[in-house]
Amino acid sequence: MNNDSTADRYIDRPSRGTLGRIHSVMSMGGVDGPGIRCVVFLQGCPMRCAYCHNPDTWTADGGELMSVEEIAKKVLRYKTYFGKDGGLTVSGGEPLMQADFVTELFDRMHKEGVSTCLDTSGHGCVGEKLQKLLSKTDITLCDVKFTSEDEYRRYSNGSLAVVSDFLSEASKAHVRIWIRQVTVPGITDDTENIKRLTKIADRYGVERIELLPFHKMCIPKYESLGMEFPLADVPECMGKKTDELSRLIPDRYMT
Repeated sequence: MNNDSTADRYIDRPSRGTLGRIHSVMSMGGVDGPGIRCVVFLQGCPMRCAYCHNPDTWTADGGELMSVEEIAKKVLRYKTYFGKDGGLTVSGGEPLMQADFVTELFDRMHKEGVSTCLDTSGHGCVGEKLQKLLSKTDITLCDVKFTSEDEYRRYSNGSLAVVSDFLSEASKAHVRIWIRQVTVPGITDDTENIKRLTKIADRYGVERIELLPFHKMCIPKYESLGMEFPLADVPECMGKKTDELSRLIPDRYMT
């Protein structure tokens, strides 16, 4: 797994302050945490998820170097649209790989009265760096990709234990926690998986569980990068299936 010294590779510190590698900025989104949110997608990810729809965010040397203040100016243009629930979401790639940058950005947002949301796989940062970041985080969307260690190793190059450690730290920091999972036919679309996912939610004081349907709209991206999509032969998940599985989740996690 990546540690703090690895994460530092993603940060440059010239005269204009801490820089982050930015993949893209979405002005306003409605599915990236509560309310209307500006979403900043960062470059670089330690995971290699079989169903990833943004393989262009994997490499650490892509994207555009931008300062905290440059991003803050972009976000604050939309502050009037956020209302009482919205704000800024930082996604990826994997934002934990650029923990210093995100911590400074979140601190800047708090000074402007803007809510902060961390959309993460739970991989890429541990210890004091993670604790500092969580102290500036209002809510986290944690992608619990699978509910067994074997599935994590097989399909993502990740670890359920690492995710559990992240959720434990987020809970200790009193961060609001939503967990998400992509429903992949034949992998995460069975009853036992949902039971295990619910147990994880119970353990860490999770507020909400969201199931997202697997799709293959990303295949053109893979083709443009000269890569094969690992799950090209897996059928897409229809909304009917996620609705069916969602009914197995206790109501307290579905509001």
